[in-house]
Amino acid sequence: MISRIKILVMEKFNLTSTEKIALEQRHKQCRDAKESDRIKVILLRSESWTTPMIAQALRIHESTVTRHINDYLDGKLNIASGGSTSMLNHTQTNNLLSHLTRNTYRTTQEIIVYIEDTYAVSYSVPGMNKWLHRNGFSYKKPKGYPHKACVVQQEQFISDYNKLKATIGSGDGILFMDACHPSMATKITCGWIKKGQSKPIETTASRTRMNLIGALNLSKISKPIVASYTTVDGESIVDFLHQIRRYSKIKGTIHLVLDQAGYHRCSEVINAAFKLNIRLFYLPPYSPNLNSIERLWKVMNEHARNNIFFRTADEFRQSINNFFKTTLPKIADGLKDRINDNFQKLDYAF
Repeated sequence: MISRIKILVMEKFNLTSTEKIALEQRHKQCRDAKESDRIKVILLRSESWTTPMIAQALRIHESTVTRHINDYLDGKLNIASGGSTSMLNHTQTNNLLSHLTRNTYRTTQEIIVYIEDTYAVSYSVPGMNKWLHRNGFSYKKPKGYPHKACVVQQEQFISDYNKLKATIGSGDGILFMDACHPSMATKITCGWIKKGQSKPIETTASRTRMNLIGALNLSKISKPIVASYTTVDGESIVDFLHQIRRYSKIKGTIHLVLDQAGYHRCSEVINAAFKLNIRLFYLPPYSPNLNSIERLWKVMNEHARNNIFFRTADEFRQSINNFFKTTLPKIADGLKDRINDNFQKLDYAF
């Protein structure tokens, strides 16, 4: 071992182009500082850096540099490693990647069990976590997908909407309309909390809520038309259509994007829209992702509801009202990247 160490200190070793590309790619994806140092040792040594130079650059001991090189030569740092008692070959790795892409496991241990049952290969939990990170996986929530949503209909809507934008008259306008029902119940969400500490927040399960109807012009994010009603039905929608005509300042045809809720399609609403020169532009079923005002409701919750305890119903209502009167006009210019018509299409493959 002593003679071998001396040889490694004095001589460089060569990496094939395939080995070097693999290590470079692994280094880019690496999240572990120690593993990153091991990879850099191998790459630098192959580029004629001496052991003392590498140790000084990485701020590690020369013996550590030599140990990393020996480990690599012994196969402990090759691109396929990561198992605690064995490793997957190229075909097994590709098959596992395909399997994990199709199936979502809740825990690392479940994946380990699957690999042991399928390939007779054993991984430790830390080793499997590193393998997952190295291969582009992260632990996060999947996105909900309405099972009745139709991708084809959504694509057709987007096509029709873009045609409308391109041909709309100079005196016309497009608004996005929706109803929202924020409640007084405390809405707990993530926030920055000092490590090792918890932050208690008083909560209430009060069912008090507001019934809001809003209309949003994307060119005037700071000034949506929002009204509160006792209930949302055909009568309140008709009243709101009159408010849209009164406050939108659009003299020509108003193209109103809205969902297919029953109270949006009743004869009273259709007749009122016709008289007010409002064209109802219905969304495909189960497509809130195509209604830009949904993004405004999310911002409203962030500023007026999230992690806030309301002692009274008046406090709750005042918080919502203050958002539209005071907060939104201040932050509107910075919301254009969030509240827009760059629709998120449902293009998931099952």
